[in-house]
Amino acid sequence: MRIISFLFFMVASINLHAQAVKVEVVSENGEYYLTRGGEPYYIKGAGGHDHLDELIYLGGNSIRTWSAEDAQEILDAAHEKGLTVMFGLWVQHERHGFDYNDELAVKKQLDLFTSTVRKYKDHPALLLWCIGNEMDLFYTNTKVWNAVQDIAAMIHKEDPNHPTSMVTAGLDSNEVQEVLAKVPDLDIYGFNTYGDIAKHSANIENYGWKGPYIISEWGPNGHWEVEKTKWGAPIEQTSTEKSNSYQERYENYIATKKGKCIGSYVFLWGQKQETTSTWYGLFTAEGYPTEPLDQLYVAWQGKRPVNASPSIQRISLDGKQGNQSIYLKAKDVYDAQVSWVEPDSNKVKVEWVIFPESNAVSAGGDFESALQPVLGSLSKRKDNSVHLRAPSKEGAYRLFVFVRDKDNRTAYANIPFYVLPRLELDPPAKSVRLKKQELEVERN
Repeated sequence: MRIISFLFFMVASINLHAQAVKVEVVSENGEYYLTRGGEPYYIKGAGGHDHLDELIYLGGNSIRTWSAEDAQEILDAAHEKGLTVMFGLWVQHERHGFDYNDELAVKKQLDLFTSTVRKYKDHPALLLWCIGNEMDLFYTNTKVWNAVQDIAAMIHKEDPNHPTSMVTAGLDSNEVQEVLAKVPDLDIYGFNTYGDIAKHSANIENYGWKGPYIISEWGPNGHWEVEKTKWGAPIEQTSTEKSNSYQERYENYIATKKGKCIGSYVFLWGQKQETTSTWYGLFTAEGYPTEPLDQLYVAWQGKRPVNASPSIQRISLDGKQGNQSIYLKAKDVYDAQVSWVEPDSNKVKVEWVIFPESNAVSAGGDFESALQPVLGSLSKRKDNSVHLRAPSKEGAYRLFVFVRDKDNRTAYANIPFYVLPRLELDPPAKSVRLKKQELEVERN
């Protein structure tokens, strides 16, 4: 017990007196890079703070947070595993009701961040400060940039060891000019981008920013950037389509921009409901790794993973693709099929599930409640296809399929459909031979 107590005391003492690791932005011949502890440091990061062992396995080295919530725990966990943290200071949004004309409220925000910086500035896992995320989304009051400058100047005064950054929603030439004019203490520009990554990575210098930048969120096509059904449901990429886009985007718009782009943070290192339960998360709700992670392994390690995820070739419902605006009749039975490739020739598990379409009207990653599955409508067949009995309630739905290998590495896809009400005189949509199968619909 004395030995254990002594070790605990030593660990606590080390943590208490841990020294900051100095991080600097270095400029040479018009190019930029970070150094950490005097050594070059290129960010191979992920937005989120879970699944750290998987991040290390893939070759990542940094995580991003958005606020000081659970900061000590996150910093300590990152330090223990040799990772760094882009520490987010949650600058309030005008669209959430914050008034940048309210000088007292602005000062309270600055005072809060001052105490936060003083508390965590010497933590050895700290890489840089991120002043806000997408404060410019649907904003009108440009005084937010004055507030960002006050925060950045405070950080430079309080913490000489870590650079300042901030994050905008994509890039806008007028905003870049505002930042150049009003935020001279900004060291690194950060921007979030998805389907527009090619445009934004080309335009940042054209808009006037000549310094270093970070692509602070990147990933699949955003739900606002894709084709929609006739009733307005966005068509989500399959995990395989996302995987291909991750490869192309990293190779062409991140890795090739070294010298200006000092790294990136892929989004989201976890799972959340945002339009769907799978749109942005790189893990499933159960915590299983998904197919696009294979491409991050290639990007960060330069080689293929030993055990690759399955991939999706095609998903169909009633013989149609998702972009064909599929209408089903309530209580009628339809077939859904999926084809896949398992590169390691292992057996796979195929799971089907129906969810109602989300009716959340949100933006900028605002919270959306998780959806509950529709039960009692699916009957799985031996070939892993499924009979789907359309729900009785009219409305928009999605049929999801998950294909998992022996290590639960997961490929997925979903297909939206709309249920029309059934009239008493409507003839059945399927032949009599399906009646027995309809009665065997699994109540899952």
